[in-house]
Amino acid sequence: MTQGTFLFLGDSLIADFNWQERMPHFQILNYGMQGETAQGLLTKIPSIIETVPSPELILLMIGTNNLIIEDYSYLESLRQIIVRLTSHYPTTEVITNSLLPFQLPWISLEALEQLNSQIETLTLQTGSCYLDMYSKFKPNSDFFQNDGIHLTSKAYDLWSKSILEFVAFLVEDDR
Repeated sequence: MTQGTFLFLGDSLIADFNWQERMPHFQILNYGMQGETAQGLLTKIPSIIETVPSPELILLMIGTNNLIIEDYSYLESLRQIIVRLTSHYPTTEVITNSLLPFQLPWISLEALEQLNSQIETLTLQTGSCYLDMYSKFKPNSDFFQNDGIHLTSKAYDLWSKSILEFVAFLVEDDR
C-alpha cells in the first residue's frame, strides 16, 4: 500500500539512485536529470506541473551543476522553482535539500555553508522545508566518489534514511 506520490526533482544525484527500491511505500516519480541546473529545472516546471497532478511530497535537490560551472547566482532560480511548486501544489510538502560538502577545489566548505544558510533562509521565506544533509555528510569523505561530487552507496543509504526520518517528522508534526 502506497502512502502517496513523492516527486524527486534535481540533477544526477537524484537521477542516479533507485529511490523507489529504497522507499517502496511511496509512488516515486524521479525527475532527476544528468547535468541539470537550477535555471534548466525552472524552465521544466510548467511541464512537470502539467504531468504530475498532485504529489504529497516533493524533494528538490538542485545547484550542484551550477557550482561545477561556478555559477553562484542560481539562488533566484531556486526561489522561483520553490514558489511555483508551493503555489501550484499548496497542500504538498516541498522539501529543499541542502547542498552537500562537495570536494571541489574552487569552492570552500565555508562558501558551501554560506550558500546553505541562504537556501535555508529561502525555504523559510517560501514556506517550504529545509533538509540539512550537509552536516550529516561533512565529517565523512567516503560518502563521495573520486570526483568529489557523486555519491557512494553508503551516502545514498544515509540520505534516503534521513529523508524518510524527515518525512516521518513532517507527518507526525501535521497530526
